[in-house]
Amino acid sequence: VQLQASGGGLVQAGGSLRLSCAASGRTLSTYIMGWFRQAPGKEREFVAAIGWSGGSTYYADSLKARFTISRDSVKNTMYLQMDSLKPEDTAVYYCAARRGALNGRVSEYDYWGQGTQVTVSS
Repeated sequence: VQLQASGGGLVQAGGSLRLSCAASGRTLSTYIMGWFRQAPGKEREFVAAIGWSGGSTYYADSLKARFTISRDSVKNTMYLQMDSLKPEDTAVYYCAARRGALNGRVSEYDYWGQGTQVTVSS
């Protein structure tokens, strides 16, 4: 599976961004797709995941009120809508894919995109 993340940028606190992750190379129906982020000096952390076939979702508790994950099966693209952004959301955002359980364990995701930078100014 090849993944290409896009949509990052500079936004003021309180603003919104929508990230996209275009997937190719395999039939995605058996895959779990996820978003992760990594701020400077910090470990990569889970943001949200979605089951490609049924659309079930799973979020990091601290983010589910502001972030929404979705997918377009026709376009083979996953999205992350981020609202009410805060400076602490500044990070490189990665999309990833795995087979198996819908969870947020970084080590269990096998395929990774290149990341897109999100910077939230105060």
